[in-house]
Amino acid sequence: MVNSQRIEPAPGQESVWDYPRPPRLEDTSKHIQIIFNEVIIADTHSAKRVLETSHPPSYYIPPADIKIEYLHLTPQSSFCEWKGSASYYTIRVGDKEVHNVAWFYPNPTPAFESMKDYVAFYAHVMDKCYVNGEEVQPQPGNFYGGWITSDIVGPFKGAPGTWGW
Repeated sequence: MVNSQRIEPAPGQESVWDYPRPPRLEDTSKHIQIIFNEVIIADTHSAKRVLETSHPPSYYIPPADIKIEYLHLTPQSSFCEWKGSASYYTIRVGDKEVHNVAWFYPNPTPAFESMKDYVAFYAHVMDKCYVNGEEVQPQPGNFYGGWITSDIVGPFKGAPGTWGW
């Protein structure tokens, strides 16, 4: 099993082991940008982030700050015990397409109502994702949608040997 012992954060850093369970939703004014096939798909200072124990933050972007014309609803769905049922988008820009690359909650639970229709993206299939100009690293395992930046320390759930955390 991979070590699940909390890494002590340096000044200006957060440990994902200090995040709550159940998760917390919070507003962030950090500058979020997403690029796919050389097109800026999303650009916002009005995102929300979900913080959950052992996970790097997932960023949810308001639809008004996304080039929605590149997103196409798919029949994919999933369920989160905290947020409710999620719906998914495929992204298509020019000749490049990736299925089920982004998700949103059309009818979230009351605790997450303020993120209704906000969209989160998997970083590992985008050209680049940025938080305040820093390129993010995708959460290991490509199942969860967390974004790792230098101000977040783990260890992070998602890598082999971490599913039991």
